Amino acid sequence: MALRLGDIAPDFQADTTDGPISFHEWIGDSWAVLFSHPKDFTPVCTTELGYVARCKPDFDKRGVKVIGLSVDPTDSHTRWAEDIKETQGTALNFPVIADPDHKIAELYDMIHPEISDVFTVRSVFVIGPDKKIKLMITYPASTGRNFDEILRVIDSLQLTAKYSVATPVNWKDGDDVIIVPSLSDEAAKEKFPGGWRAPKPYLRITPQPNKPAAATAGSDTAAKTAS
Repeated sequence: MALRLGDIAPDFQADTTDGPISFHEWIGDSWAVLFSHPKDFTPVCTTELGYVARCKPDFDKRGVKVIGLSVDPTDSHTRWAEDIKETQGTALNFPVIADPDHKIAELYDMIHPEISDVFTVRSVFVIGPDKKIKLMITYPASTGRNFDEILRVIDSLQLTAKYSVATPVNWKDGDDVIIVPSLSDEAAKEKFPGGWRAPKPYLRITPQPNKPAAATAGSDTAAKTAS
């Protein structure tokens, strides 16, 4: 059965470049990013893993663990790590799963037979502390992933998990957000005492609630909170 958003991410045991893991136990109370690459010693994958290694502090500060996967064995990953360090200027600083028997790749539907019966496509899974899948993205083998976008989505997922908001198009951390339609105006006044702007009754725009600017939201807001 195909995996869907909200499903429990399948658990598994695997060998990695950091030693054996049990996936759910490895995640613990953190968020996690599981991403597959088609094969070791390939050009696009080399740039991707180098970039993720450089971005690891950004994942760390968000409480996110990162782990890669390909169908190559661990010793291949270890040899390839030297190339990544040499060409990308950053040592590999997160584990990479060895999946030579394709068990994990098949569990997560990372192999698309019309593309290859052997190699994984560029899949990305963002998994919450509750072990549920929050995001799935699949890229073709010829297109490198935008990990800045994945960080942006994680910011949105973590914010919307805590507050009754949604993030609008092209939102970035610190931008205004939208109060969810399921929240009545009366309930919104309690949750958003700084108020909101409402160009339409269903479109209530308010500052990001975990930022200092959320204390005030403009003249339209004052009317909403005073009414």
